Parts: sequence; C-alpha cells; structure tokens
Amino acid sequence: MIIRYLRTSNEQKSRIMRATVFLLIAFFCCGACKDLHDHKGKTPLVEIDGNFLYKEDMLSALPVGLSKDDSLLFAERYIRSWAEDVLLYEKAKDNIPDNIDIDKLVDNYRKALIMHVYQQELISEQVNNEISEQEMVDYYDKNKELFKLEYPLIKGLFIKVPLTAPRLSSVRRWYKTETQEAVENLEKYSLQNAVKYEYFYDKWISVTDMLDVIPLNVNEPEKYLEAHRHVELKDTAFYYFLNVSDYRKAGEEMPYGFARVEVKELLTNQKQVGFMKKVKNDLYQRAVDKKRIVYNY
Repeated sequence: MIIRYLRTSNEQKSRIMRATVFLLIAFFCCGACKDLHDHKGKTPLVEIDGNFLYKEDMLSALPVGLSKDDSLLFAERYIRSWAEDVLLYEKAKDNIPDNIDIDKLVDNYRKALIMHVYQQELISEQVNNEISEQEMVDYYDKNKELFKLEYPLIKGLFIKVPLTAPRLSSVRRWYKTETQEAVENLEKYSLQNAVKYEYFYDKWISVTDMLDVIPLNVNEPEKYLEAHRHVELKDTAFYYFLNVSDYRKAGEEMPYGFARVEVKELLTNQKQVGFMKKVKNDLYQRAVDKKRIVYNY
C-alpha cells in the first residue's frame, strides 16, 4: 500500500490527501479514538501535544457555498495553518526570555481593552456627536491657524473647444471676464461647441486636478498658474482657456469648505474627550465620598 502511494502522481496524492481529510471530518466522531480529555461535547479532529482542533470549530469557519472540492481544500489549509500556529506558539513559549512578564503584559492589555470597549459603548449611548454648522464655522474662525493647505487651490473657469470652433475671439473675451453676462454667454456657447466646460468661481479645486486637463508644459506649473490669471493653450486638436480668479498656495489657510471635515472630527473628538473626562471625575468623586480610596502615605 505504501509503495503504491509513492508511485502515484502528485495529483493522485492530492486527491488521496483530500479524501483522507474528508474521512477524518466525517467519521472522527465514530468513537474509534477515545481519550481521557474532556472535549465538552466537541469532536477532536487533530491533536498536537494535548492541543486539539475540533471539527465543530473548523466547520464554523468554513465559508458558505463552497463546492465539495473547495471545502476539502479549505479544510486542508485550515488544519495546516492551525498546526503551524500551535507549533510556533509552543516553540515561542519555550524561548521567551525570563525577564519578559507575559502575564503582566496580557493583564495590562486586557484592562486597556475592557476600558476601551466600555468607553466606546458609553460614548455611543450617551454622547450626541451631531455638530451644528454654526459650531463648525465658529470653531474654524477662531482656529484658522490650525488648518493649513498641503497643496495649492484655485477658483475660476475653464473651457475646452476644438480648433475649428466658431467665434473664438468672443470666447477669448468672455473667459477673461467674470461678469454674469460673460458667464451666461460662455454657458450657452459651451452647450453647442465646448468639449469641456467648468464653472468654479464659487468653489476651490486642486491645482493638480486642473493641471491634469490642460497641456501646460512648463517647469513649475503651479507657480505659473499663480502668476498668470488668464491662460490660453492649444495642442493639435483643441484650445484650452482658463481664468484663475483666486489662488491659494500650499501652507496658507485652508478654506472652510476644505477644512469642514477636519473641523467636525476635531469637535467630535473634543466632545468625546470632555464626556469621558467628566465620567472619570464623577467616578473618582463618588469613590472619595464613599471612602473607597485609601491612601497609605
């Protein structure tokens, strides 16, 4: 039998191994392998030096909907992974330096984890994390120095038209003017002639995003846009017209629209920290009042 197994192909060996795993899973509860361990009603599937992998635990980890072959493959990998973890743990346990107090580390981690979970539940139940728009605006106005740009922004207007587009002289005049009449003329014109039209006089966009859509071939494109408010470019097929109405450099104050998310996160965190500070102070004061804290110095 052993000789016959050695002569089989790798694919056949794999099938035999999978069949063996399947048989282990299906028939291990037959009572053929009794031992003195209390398995609490579970069926031991694999043992390494008194460590047991149970059939029920492995089956609970089995993803739903797998085919028979995929289930067997999952079982093989799960058993192999479990065995490797057990062996590594046993090896590590025997080689941890004596000066490392694992029990103390585990106890400290357990305490920290319990407090963290409790605090999160308290915050979830007791703290209203809704922040009004006015609260955010007021906080931003008082703390603008906290919010600095990491990249430059611009406001303006952009239009891209084919080289053969009509009335280009009018486009050149309109895109440089920020009047309502000029904007309306461009909007009407863009419906019939523009490949791309963007109005962003009322909002900030990243300079990088704009550089992605215009063929500006200069050494320092960001500084170029800072210095040139009216930009006209062309390539083999299109004209590109950009009016930069406002520019904000990296390192300058972040506009409120960009800082809003960060402001909300800061205010929410402050509310949570303040709440937990009050909880801890209340617990301490109650303990003092009931003489639960005994100082021995």
